[in-house]
Amino acid sequence: MGTVHVIDHPLVQHKLTMMRRKDASTNSFRRLANEISALMTYEVLRDIPMQDIEIETPMEITTGKVIDGKKLVFVSILRAGTGILDGMLTIVPGARVGHIGLYRDPKTLGAVEYYFKMPSDLHERDVVIVDPLLATGNSAVAAVERLKECSPKTIKFVCLVTCPEGIAVLQNAHPDVPIYTASVDRQLDEHGYILPGIGDAGDRIFGTK
Repeated sequence: MGTVHVIDHPLVQHKLTMMRRKDASTNSFRRLANEISALMTYEVLRDIPMQDIEIETPMEITTGKVIDGKKLVFVSILRAGTGILDGMLTIVPGARVGHIGLYRDPKTLGAVEYYFKMPSDLHERDVVIVDPLLATGNSAVAAVERLKECSPKTIKFVCLVTCPEGIAVLQNAHPDVPIYTASVDRQLDEHGYILPGIGDAGDRIFGTK
């Protein structure tokens, strides 16, 4: 099975606790999501490929290591993924961005695609899928399946909160995709929401509920 990386840095855990609070304002929730995703990016990209380039310091000519942001693609699962995309882009502003629109059918809880737009030459790029929650896992599985049609070099999945059920669904379908999260919560409820969770991330990020 694929690896689950729980990013338990004290700053990430502190901010996640603040996000969980029912009385957190839309502004506060959105800001915290941004900050947590930026902090998580350091660990998510720990193994990103680098290359040497020649530079001139004020003292002499030397070589230094750089990443190629143009080879990296952040793929946001709409609409909630937008809430953590911006935080990651503050760390890697040169990354390309793709979008995949999925909504959860309220009766079947299955994922329905309505939008798909990616950078060109995805087969030359490393992809990081971002979505605040990995709950039932259906949207994540659908997103990975769709992206694999474009044959990217690698795929990672990043979420703020997940649960055993969502992890199992994604790992069973795509054991080659590592999962990065700030928390593995207890379980899903009968409506497919994570407990204790953070509520509906999209609604809380955009203030639509």
